[in-house]
Amino acid sequence: MAGKLLDYNQLVETALRGAVREALSRVAEFGLPGNHHFYITFRTDQAGVEIPPYLHERYPEEMTIVLQHQYWGLEPGPDAFEVTLSFNKVPERLVIPYAAITAFADPSVQFGLQFRVAPNAENRPPAPVADVGDEAQAPPAAAPAEEGERKTGDVVALDAFRKKKS
Repeated sequence: MAGKLLDYNQLVETALRGAVREALSRVAEFGLPGNHHFYITFRTDQAGVEIPPYLHERYPEEMTIVLQHQYWGLEPGPDAFEVTLSFNKVPERLVIPYAAITAFADPSVQFGLQFRVAPNAENRPPAPVADVGDEAQAPPAAAPAEEGERKTGDVVALDAFRKKKS
């Protein structure tokens, strides 16, 4: 390390990713208290990210998930967390490394973090090839919530609300 500067920004990001891991660990053990819920945005092209091919096709670079009422099997590990979410009433297991997270927010307490994650084309899995006109290969559209059903676990695109870098 002699001759190299300390990258304090990287040290802070590492510590804050630890805070995300700890928050997920507490939720895995005790559940989400009160109105707490999480928006987690992550790079889908990073090493270690595991999502179904149709979701990767729909979100080849970045995706946001919501942990609120309908999630199962939240398992935070030392380097990644796993969770099952429902997409069009189909349960899907996701594996998300903390290093792939670009944003973490808990709107119930107006808390949010943003992280630097460079796009990683080398780690991007090949996009699935769909037959032209084969609707079964297309990613499913969000199903409308039924009367009285709370709709959660959907992917929410927040790009329109982000400030563009000049």
